[in-house]
Amino acid sequence: MAQTISIGATQHMELFKAKLGNQLKRCEGQGLKVDLEESPAGKFTFLSCRIVGEAQRGSNDEHIQTLLRQQLAEIISDVILNHWEDALLKDIIRENYYYFGDEEKKLIFDYSLRHINREGRESRNTLYWLSRKNRINQKIIDFLNYNNRIIVDGFIRFRLKEYLAELRDATEKAVDEFLMEREYREFIQLLQYFVEVQEPRMEMVHLCISESGSFKLFDDKMQPVRSDYMDGFFLDMLENELNYEDLLISALITLAPRKINIHRADRENHNATLETIKSVFTDRVSECPGCALCTQP
Repeated sequence: MAQTISIGATQHMELFKAKLGNQLKRCEGQGLKVDLEESPAGKFTFLSCRIVGEAQRGSNDEHIQTLLRQQLAEIISDVILNHWEDALLKDIIRENYYYFGDEEKKLIFDYSLRHINREGRESRNTLYWLSRKNRINQKIIDFLNYNNRIIVDGFIRFRLKEYLAELRDATEKAVDEFLMEREYREFIQLLQYFVEVQEPRMEMVHLCISESGSFKLFDDKMQPVRSDYMDGFFLDMLENELNYEDLLISALITLAPRKINIHRADRENHNATLETIKSVFTDRVSECPGCALCTQP
């Protein structure tokens, strides 16, 4: 008697049906001929896959059954990772981070995709993505070795707990990233406000950043900035624990120049610091393409 394996799910059944039809047609040359039958059962829809024809006779029966289970596992794991996963992530975000607004949840979802190593569909070729798919694929094969019916919704919930834990971990990292970026944006907005309300103390400041990250400030005559401009800045240095980037940003805000021209020898490093300066001072900032100041140690 022909063995029947059924796939049941509450969603993506048209996708399952299309993928099964296409995949099983390609397998006919390997002796695998399968009939598909669709039937509803409450909120579930089932696709029954039954081997028919000559493949049921002879010594290759077990090989044919194994091939069918492998093909079904390949299709189910593909649908889970490429289609079901989005809904799983959104459910985790909705249930655990309900206090965020809709736009914030959308950003967290986008960050979650990046953390689960699926930033764009190109990431399906990465080792991590393939490893996740292989693990899910093997669990499905192991299940089908002892069961002729699989309900995908329940299988994910009860048999893929490690996979769900990975998704939860990705959303936690995404929330942390979102909060850090929000704090950074609020910090930049505050600094922008300080710059806007402060009367400029200099027309032009030339900022020279060495390869080590130390900085020097020069006025429009290429002379070092005078100390009387920087009294408040040096007071901040004495009263607060500031890192090098904080010192530089504080110095520039103290001077509030109308224009900042950046000179640097190392074009590869210190990009984060320069991005902060450009975010705070916006169109006041320009970058020198190369001059004597750019090569100063």
